Amino acid sequence: MGSCPMANKTVSEFILLGFSIGRQAEVLLAFIFLAIYIATLMGNMVVLFIVSTDNRLHTPMYLFLGNYSVLDILFTSVISPQLLQILFSNHRSISFAACMTQSYFYFFLGTVEFLLLTSMSYDRYAAICKPLHYHAIMNHHVCFQMVLASWLGGFFSVLFPTIMISRLSFCKSNVINHFFCDSGPLLDLSCSDTSLIELMDFVLSSLVILCSLVLTLVSYMYIILAIMRISTATGRIKAFNTCATHLTIVSISCSISIFFYKEMLEVHKVPAVLTTIICPFLNPFLFTLKNNIVKEALKDTLKQYRETIVLKVWNLWRKRKLAVCKI
Repeated sequence: MGSCPMANKTVSEFILLGFSIGRQAEVLLAFIFLAIYIATLMGNMVVLFIVSTDNRLHTPMYLFLGNYSVLDILFTSVISPQLLQILFSNHRSISFAACMTQSYFYFFLGTVEFLLLTSMSYDRYAAICKPLHYHAIMNHHVCFQMVLASWLGGFFSVLFPTIMISRLSFCKSNVINHFFCDSGPLLDLSCSDTSLIELMDFVLSSLVILCSLVLTLVSYMYIILAIMRISTATGRIKAFNTCATHLTIVSISCSISIFFYKEMLEVHKVPAVLTTIICPFLNPFLFTLKNNIVKEALKDTLKQYRETIVLKVWNLWRKRKLAVCKI
């Protein structure tokens, strides 16, 4: 890159431009995003609680769903608090260290998402195509290894590029045309040569997305063939329903990620909102509305707690009644 008049100057903080839609619209958007953020935390915590406490859900499929709920909670929490601060208080500055940390966790958790979805597709393949050997193939040891590999793969794949970005010189401006510290806008502000980092980002992101997509498609080709061989329509519907949630999430995630390859930065804010705010909000509902076992577990849990509360209220009322009678 050519030289710049402020070469080799590293900024201490960045300014997040946000949406630039006016204060009234920003405040309205802030209340909407706050409600969505609270609902996202509560919804994913409910799914996580049900999966961890109900014995019917102690299977590989729901181990992955539980991890996915943890991922959603972390993913939206990386972006939403900073975004709400911008929208409510109009305080747009973020320190250099906080910016690098946010950028790292955004891509780290995004990578884990695709690796987990790929692991879940293999789990569905084993369940439908190898039903007699499913518990031997997807035993607890294998499931733990797949989940651990997903988290470690995301952790290390993003670590080196983030370190390289943090060592760049930023002299063009400290204003990031986004609502969080995305790597693309950050690289645009650097005076250093960023070609190697851009190439590395492209290769790594393409590798993760394409490999996840290809492996998932191959798994579902075998799954569809196996479902077509089921003799009854009821059996085919039941088999497909076990994949419906996963297939829906994969379709949404891949569509948004492919859309990210658009070049207009303003357009990038739309899919970023979808991935960081809307999708984590929708996923708990997809888990419950499209999964009969989770719905049954949720109903049983609510019934149990309702009966417990009614019993406690009844006992409290009886104690007070006896105390009044004694007086």
